[in-house]
Amino acid sequence: MRGRADDGWWGVVIDAPEPVALATFYARVLGWQVVGDDPDHAVVAAPSGVAYLAVQRNADYVAPVWPPEPGRQQMMLHLDVEVVELDEAVADAVRLGARVADQQPQASVRVLLDPAGHPFCLYRDG
Repeated sequence: MRGRADDGWWGVVIDAPEPVALATFYARVLGWQVVGDDPDHAVVAAPSGVAYLAVQRNADYVAPVWPPEPGRQQMMLHLDVEVVELDEAVADAVRLGARVADQQPQASVRVLLDPAGHPFCLYRDG
């Protein structure tokens, strides 16, 4: 089976209790655009037009914990976002509603929690 990533859209879908609010958050963090904002399913599109982040409503959503703890909801995936100025990017994300996680793995990476509790990383390469 051949995928369509080379000539079509590809993306990631995450669950949250409020899809439009979380999609708006990520649109602002990433500098992308909300292109679909149904109350149960919202989509944020990359400027390139080939990648997206979608958020679907899950009334039973349970936020994962970071760092992982036995017996608690585990993170299934996380987003990595490369930034030029790490401290500035972290401050912007916090202003938009993110929280800085208590545990940080390395000097050039900051783990944050989005408004729904999903961990995501801002990092500076090199």
